[in-house]
Amino acid sequence: MRPLSWLKSESRLFRKHSELFVLSLPAVLFKLVFSYLPLIGLILAFKKFNYEGGIWGSEWVGWTNFKFFFASDNAFRITRNTILYNISFIILVTVLAVSFAIMMNEINRRWLKIHQTVLFLPYFLSWVVVSYVMLGFLEHKNGFLNQMLVSLGRDPVAWYQESVYWPFILILVYLWKAVGFSTLIYYAGILGIDSSYYEAARIDGATKMQLVTRITIPLLTPLIIILFIVAIGSIFRADFGLFFFIPNDMGVLYPVTDVIDTYVYRSLRVVGDLGMSTAVGLYQSVVGFFLVLATNWLIRRMNAENSLW
Repeated sequence: MRPLSWLKSESRLFRKHSELFVLSLPAVLFKLVFSYLPLIGLILAFKKFNYEGGIWGSEWVGWTNFKFFFASDNAFRITRNTILYNISFIILVTVLAVSFAIMMNEINRRWLKIHQTVLFLPYFLSWVVVSYVMLGFLEHKNGFLNQMLVSLGRDPVAWYQESVYWPFILILVYLWKAVGFSTLIYYAGILGIDSSYYEAARIDGATKMQLVTRITIPLLTPLIIILFIVAIGSIFRADFGLFFFIPNDMGVLYPVTDVIDTYVYRSLRVVGDLGMSTAVGLYQSVVGFFLVLATNWLIRRMNAENSLW
């Protein structure tokens, strides 16, 4: 009788909220088709894929596909680049986005839409478009930066031949493109803070800085931690467009611009093995999953209220 009563209870719940279930159906189908059904293809990580045999008819090779990445002489370098760049992105984007969100909360409402548009617009530009913008700045003969250097009596710099500048260039370009989106998320979090906290603090004589340090940042901390945990899950995944299009895939820059995703793309463009690419993608996902678990565990040990679960 218990399963029957449970079924009746669920049926009543569905009828009560049927409109909400119908509204969620497109998102559920989208997630099912594009996120869960493709998981079947993960079996390719353990097979030597051939088009004649298909997924199920291809030869089983076990862990052989994973050796493609780990046996490479460049494995340490590209893994180091991927992790260090992502750590820099996470820290700098968080600091700048929170700072900009706090400043946006203080500016006149008449100018708020303009500031939001200026910050958010780069997010919609593709990396291909941004790469041409950067070429206009960094081109050796007619680039904007070299024209400025020449006008100041300095020698032009061969930006696409000097690897020493590119860690800074890549970080600045990524911040320019990504900070606006994160700023709006944190700004929405600030708008959700009860205004009575600020009013009470002002009555007690709190300064602007004290309002930020004693109210805004502490109440934003749960949101910051949630976004931090999510970002940690992608620390082994690099933004392919940033690292491939912005440096123009220049071989001399590989020591500082090559990451896991670009290395695998170039390698498999020559080899053309789907099993190897699936193996690297699975490796990135599994490592990211365990990093999320570890990060959440550490945060729960420090403050259980700020953890995701």
